[in-house]
Amino acid sequence: MSLQNHLVELERRHQTLEKQIETEKVHPGASDLRVAELKRKKLLLKDEIRKLRENLSVPSMH
Repeated sequence: MSLQNHLVELERRHQTLEKQIETEKVHPGASDLRVAELKRKKLLLKDEIRKLRENLSVPSMH
């Protein structure tokens, strides 16, 4: 999988987590622990996306 394809997949997963968080927050029996876990996963994805974008924007030194 190319870096660009991987980046697209990570962004898709990030959006999915955002939707899950919003759904959990409006659900009457929402678990704070579940929301915190989803937010943690979303943050990890955000960090990975940032790193990939940095790698894509830096030209190779070969």
